[in-house]
Order: sequence, then structure tokens, then C-alpha cells
Amino acid sequence: MDLSIGALSRQVAVKVPTIRYYEQIGLLPAPPRTAGRQRRYGAEDVARLSFIRHARDLGFDVEAIRELLSLTARPDQPCEPADRIVLRHLDSVERRIAQLTLLRSELRHMLEDCRHGPVRECRIIQVLADHDQCRHEHGKVS
Repeated sequence: MDLSIGALSRQVAVKVPTIRYYEQIGLLPAPPRTAGRQRRYGAEDVARLSFIRHARDLGFDVEAIRELLSLTARPDQPCEPADRIVLRHLDSVERRIAQLTLLRSELRHMLEDCRHGPVRECRIIQVLADHDQCRHEHGKVS
């Protein structure tokens, strides 16, 4: 397999600037280049970029992906480090879901309390202007 960056981009559905960024930060190794300085990619690059894309789709940050990729270099080791990375990410996702649930509730209350009159009486505007009128703690700096 011998792909240009554009062909790699199309095959894995990752934009060219993103591929260059992943190379720049070391998630993808620098590929060999032709005499004309064109990057060339092989099957291992396709697999690695697919891994990165899937991990990003699942919300893993760059450092977690870097850790997971480093684990793939040692396939005989126990997978507990991968478990810890996923548990850490799952905890973050569950916290975000809880925050979004509160946010949804607050937005629904704002809509339910709105009388659809003039803006000077709009409950939405009142709540946005005075955080103390919110029913839930969200985004307040302690």
C-alpha cells in the first residue's frame, strides 16, 4: 500500500490538516517522502490513523490516545493500563452526562416558566441576568 496524504485522508475520513497535526504531535510517525517531498503512507499508517480516529470519536483526549497507542507496542503485557485509561474516561463522561442532565432540566424550567409576553417580563431573560434564580447549581465558580 502506497498512499498520498489525500488518499489516506479519504480512506480513513480524517482531514489532511488533522493528519499533519497528528504527525506534528507524534501520534503518527513522520512518513517517508518521495523525491518530490510528497508524504507516502502504508497499511500500518492506515491502521494507526483509524485507531486514532475511532478513539477521538469515542471522546478520548490526545494524551489518552498516546497512552493507548504506546500500549499497542507491547502486545504481550497485561491490559490493566488500558482498563485504567478507559475507566478514567468513563468517569469523565458520566460527570459530563450529569452536568448535561442538570443543564437540560434548567433550560426546560426556563421555557416552562416563560409566559411568552414582552421581553421585559421574559423569565428566560430574567434567569440569564440573575444566576441566583436558577434552580440548579451549574457553572458557578466557587
